[in-house]
Amino acid sequence: MKLLVTGGAGYIGSVVTALLLEAGHEVVVLDDLSTGHENAVPEGAVLVRGTLRDKALEVLSGGGFEAVLHFAAKSLVGESVEKPGLYWDKNLGESLALLDAMRQAGVAKIVFSSTAATYGEPESTPILETGPTRPTNPYGASKLAIDTSLAEYARLFGLGGVSLRYFNVAGAYGKYGERHTVETHLIPNVLKVALGERESVNVFGEDYPTADGTCVRDYVHVVDLGAAHLLALDACSPGTHQIFNLGSGSGFSVREVIDACRAVTGHPIPAVVSPRRPGDPAVLVASSDKIQSALGWKPERDLRSQVADAWAFIQSR
Repeated sequence: MKLLVTGGAGYIGSVVTALLLEAGHEVVVLDDLSTGHENAVPEGAVLVRGTLRDKALEVLSGGGFEAVLHFAAKSLVGESVEKPGLYWDKNLGESLALLDAMRQAGVAKIVFSSTAATYGEPESTPILETGPTRPTNPYGASKLAIDTSLAEYARLFGLGGVSLRYFNVAGAYGKYGERHTVETHLIPNVLKVALGERESVNVFGEDYPTADGTCVRDYVHVVDLGAAHLLALDACSPGTHQIFNLGSGSGFSVREVIDACRAVTGHPIPAVVSPRRPGDPAVLVASSDKIQSALGWKPERDLRSQVADAWAFIQSR
């Protein structure tokens, strides 16, 4: 298939692009490189630099495209609270431009990289796709609006769409890994201590109602995530918008993540307990029962694999 990958110069997009190329697909990457890296685009993919508003129709009108995998987005929760207009403009606005470009070019399939942040603070865990969606920040709200738009385009115009919702992604795939200018994710920040770039890691609260008192979060290996996107591509059905969660089903605590990093790196990684952060739920874990049943996907790589692959990638750089 000839495919367009938006945001293919970013962390997840680059890994999925690599997996698509290995599967024999022809891939064009559209990325404005505002947060991505040109040298992260896998060899064999064609890179077009630009925004979805400026370039999506031009690229798709070139002909032959059968589907789009949509990763391009702003994704920092804190920034979204400070600059909500930016997130509505870049996430929803650019996505609507992409959907209209797809309509004009006759491309009717899309796999969207959504987020479990659409659920907000859940009523129960693990979170099901039928759970209420009450995002607590503009980032999650803008992603939910895109999911709603996909459902409407499916109903009105026959689009076949799949949204994949997940929490934390970790690990690497060879030379493709996580390298954000602003790093907010736990595993890379813990590994920075082992690298000597930080003195310690903060543990925000140790009095939660969990096994060890620290918050529990879901983690999925980026390669497992990529495999889900390839399965979702085959599952796109005309006139239908499907939503699947991707998760471990049980999650890992902050202390379990730090211990895994210590085991992999051999570094003591000092941890400093700090007060709870306002609004941090005790447990955020997504159920992946639906996608396991419908598409046969399940996470295959454990927490140690995620940490080991991330560590190897960081050391290689």
